[in-house]
Amino acid sequence: MKEINKQWLSTLLPTIMIALTLSGAPLRAEVVPLDRIAAIVNNDIIMESTLLTRLKAVKLHLKERKTALPQEHILKHQILERLIIENLQLQIANRTGIRVDDWALNEAISAIAKRNNMTNEQFQKALEADGLSYREARNEIHREMLISRVRQRQVRERIQITDRNIDNYLNSEEGTHQLAAEYHLGHILIALPEGPSPSEIQTAKQAANAIVQQLKKGEDFYKVAIAHSQGQKALEGGDLGWRKAHQLPSLFAKAANHLQLGDITQPIRSPSGFHIIKLLDKRGYDNLLQEQFNVRHILIRPNEVRNDSDAKKLATNLYKRLKNGSDFAELARTYSDDTGTALSGGHLQWVNPNDMAPPFRDQMTSISENTISTPFQSSFGWHILEVFGKRKEDISNSVQRTRIREILSNQKYEDELQAWLRELRDQAHVEIKL
Repeated sequence: MKEINKQWLSTLLPTIMIALTLSGAPLRAEVVPLDRIAAIVNNDIIMESTLLTRLKAVKLHLKERKTALPQEHILKHQILERLIIENLQLQIANRTGIRVDDWALNEAISAIAKRNNMTNEQFQKALEADGLSYREARNEIHREMLISRVRQRQVRERIQITDRNIDNYLNSEEGTHQLAAEYHLGHILIALPEGPSPSEIQTAKQAANAIVQQLKKGEDFYKVAIAHSQGQKALEGGDLGWRKAHQLPSLFAKAANHLQLGDITQPIRSPSGFHIIKLLDKRGYDNLLQEQFNVRHILIRPNEVRNDSDAKKLATNLYKRLKNGSDFAELARTYSDDTGTALSGGHLQWVNPNDMAPPFRDQMTSISENTISTPFQSSFGWHILEVFGKRKEDISNSVQRTRIREILSNQKYEDELQAWLRELRDQAHVEIKL
């Protein structure tokens, strides 16, 4: 039987690594003849059996990690407090209607199995071999996913990132480092001896120039580097890997900044010799071009008096009228069910393909400019669209600022989470019964 990686759940949720063994449900081997209430939490209760089950699991976990155990009454208190906090979060999930549907739960379980190179069936058998039923595992993953969703909703709302916060981060040393472009470079070195003579310099320069000419004629950089380079990465085909600009020699960084993908420099002289650099790839937040489309459309939705077949017939009729010369804007104002665009003649203005529903995106990107599409269906209804124009828009700034907002939000998340959990506990009615 394949064993489950001890970190098998660590990438699902921060606390899930030992969640299955820390389940509130009694382990199968544990029989508790009498049970008592350990704590009252608002209108809910935590049973002593749940506390003892969690205590046993924590002890086992700490023993496996060879961690010294605190005194039992201290450990019990810590575990009970954890159970109280979990219970309060699950109460919020129930009160606010937060749910984890079967599809999401199945996807999460399949992802865990896949990360352990198992099928779902193998995963279930591995759980059983570790003393856990699939039902227990499924219930605990469901529980942890609910808690995670509660935290995301409650804590994220507390975090406010202003434009000034973003500007300050952009101008900081950390911001410069985080957002710096990364370069994937190829490197060939024709080395010079220490204190080279003019003839040695000339010979090395000629050799470097000849290599550049070879490469420009289509010779494979990887093979040429192995054959001729005297750099440290020669046997790797001169591949320097991914590096930010500050991680590169200044000569390389300066050259890379002016290269387009696939470009090769002329030989660059340094004390160590002549360098030839090729930009294999680049990633970062500068010069990010997004194709955009200037579009208008007519949407026909099914409704109480018009079924899907009727909606399709109306869309087809409108398409025929357009092909016969009817005015698109006028038909959109009269018939379109997209209330946001109907009054403007169906105009969506400039849109990004990835912001649109897949069927709409596919039609929009496949038809020619000034062409009216045949009626097609999306989850919203039946569409007819026309593309007026296409352009490449530099979205570097918006992508960059979105990334900074995400970074700053994540930095604040843990502090806000702890503050929110303290408030949640302080505001709750809790009676400890043990």
